Amino acid sequence: MPKLKKRHLLDYSILIPYLVLCIFGLVMVYSSTSYLQLVDGKSPMGLVRNQTIFFVISLVIIGVIYKLKTQFLKNDKLINVIYFIMLAILIYTRFFNNYTANGAYGWIRIPGVGTIQPAEFFKIVTIWFLSVKFYGRQALINVRGKYWSQVGRPAIAIFAAALVIVAMPDLGNAAIIILILIIMLLASGVNYLYTIFTGVIGTLFSVGVIKALGLLGEKLGDKLDSLPFSHVLERFIVYQDPFEYVYDKGHQLVNGYYAFFNGGLFGRGLGNSIQKKGFLEFPHTDYIFAIVVEELGYLVAILVLIIIFYMVARIFLVGIRSTDPFNSLMCIGIGALFLVQIFVNLGGVLGIIPLTGVTFPFLSQGGSSLLMLSICIGFVLNISAEEKRKKYAVISE
Repeated sequence: MPKLKKRHLLDYSILIPYLVLCIFGLVMVYSSTSYLQLVDGKSPMGLVRNQTIFFVISLVIIGVIYKLKTQFLKNDKLINVIYFIMLAILIYTRFFNNYTANGAYGWIRIPGVGTIQPAEFFKIVTIWFLSVKFYGRQALINVRGKYWSQVGRPAIAIFAAALVIVAMPDLGNAAIIILILIIMLLASGVNYLYTIFTGVIGTLFSVGVIKALGLLGEKLGDKLDSLPFSHVLERFIVYQDPFEYVYDKGHQLVNGYYAFFNGGLFGRGLGNSIQKKGFLEFPHTDYIFAIVVEELGYLVAILVLIIIFYMVARIFLVGIRSTDPFNSLMCIGIGALFLVQIFVNLGGVLGIIPLTGVTFPFLSQGGSSLLMLSICIGFVLNISAEEKRKKYAVISE
């Protein structure tokens, strides 16, 4: 039987949905930004041109990752170095960086390139780091007295980095990282009682923090504006009843509702959104899905969700069928990342949870987000190819 080349093992059930979503995202970025770009006297193609450049770079990165040996990706020393470099970058971004955007220290400005958001890249580092650590400790994870040394230490390392992200403040990405940590613990093979306990405590703590911050913000009243990062507390206040603050802090959330209402089943037509014309502050990032609904309707929005959920299901399937714990953990973590990020984005837009500024995967404008998601796709395609090669090797014997 002739030797299969890696390009013959490409998983098109994951690659094609990725390409469809990214190209559709470019169309929506242009539609949601061109009007305001023209109003500001800029080129209507400005932001979509930048996003296209990042898309091309993403394709190159996927190709590079796809060519790597998965054994190289399992290297414990390599991921330790990457973790500490990323942690140092996060600390620098928060405590030694003067650049702020929307009141947060979450970005680093690079001359000639623009800005990057390190917290975005730490999400894939979290999955990679935990996969390597848990993969190398499978035999000891459930040994009595070994739990904290084998699982607790990697978890604490991720939690420490999440605290730095909270301090930026970037509660959305910090929440995603903590949720991924819990899911990875559940998938690691550790006794499920530990994970259920951790999940219940984490959920109760999160709900308690949301309610406490909302009540604190309401109690402070006019004094709130004098506090650092007051905009974060405002989000916890507003999401409880946005219409009470419709002419102030709640205008973003309320206008998002109007966008959903305007769309109906078939939408107003591509490019015909009302809310993107100054009513929504971030129609191309946080609220890109609301613009999709307003312009193209619920039917297209549901189709977009079906495509992304199909891709996620395929990623989970690769993980479930994997014969290698590292491969399985990576795919489960990446699939979970996509689902959690969709929930956090749509949850904020729909007022289910406080708005966090997290982008919608593949559609929102944002180079860091697209690069991070594409790195995830590169990992999954590599793992899928390796698992297919193993399967064909067994058949050929």
